[in-house]
Amino acid sequence: MTLSELRISTDRLVIRPFVPDYFAAFFAYHRLPDVYRYLYQEPLDETAARAKFAKASAPELADDGDVAVFAVERQEDGALIGEVLLKLASRAAEQAETGYIFNPAFAGKGYATEAMRAILDLGFSTLHFHRIFARLDALNKGSVGVVERLGMRREAHLIENDRFNGTWGDELVYALLKREWQAKSEIG
Repeated sequence: MTLSELRISTDRLVIRPFVPDYFAAFFAYHRLPDVYRYLYQEPLDETAARAKFAKASAPELADDGDVAVFAVERQEDGALIGEVLLKLASRAAEQAETGYIFNPAFAGKGYATEAMRAILDLGFSTLHFHRIFARLDALNKGSVGVVERLGMRREAHLIENDRFNGTWGDELVYALLKREWQAKSEIG
């Protein structure tokens, strides 16, 4: 299986590569200020969204820095509700960064946690990463809840390490090792 053929089904979701039909829904949430509030950049205009969508439509993890982004669709109606990603941080150290963006219209239903559980399992069980980490804005309480529910450990609190529109922000780093994931999987 290549990443462009990936299809993971969970109880309520399907995680798969982006297809052209997803662009309208992708742009609908990528243009929202609420979505970009913790991402230290402006919401995307249509040109930038098309470029990001094209890149997201070709998931690859061959070289350090490559990013594989996957669409998250709801099984019940096929609606695109967000995306999850793995970024190859270091092939030599077998490390990846993970992240996600969801349409706020679907917030509070556990979709991000469910999708991230599937992407962590992919990263550890199929892609054989040793460590997967997430970087979050310290004010993003929703995302902190997601990674903590997944059993990720807080490893760092970076103080005023980024600045956007003249405002300094703190960053939290959470991580999980493959052996920790396997132990959690055996229990639950």
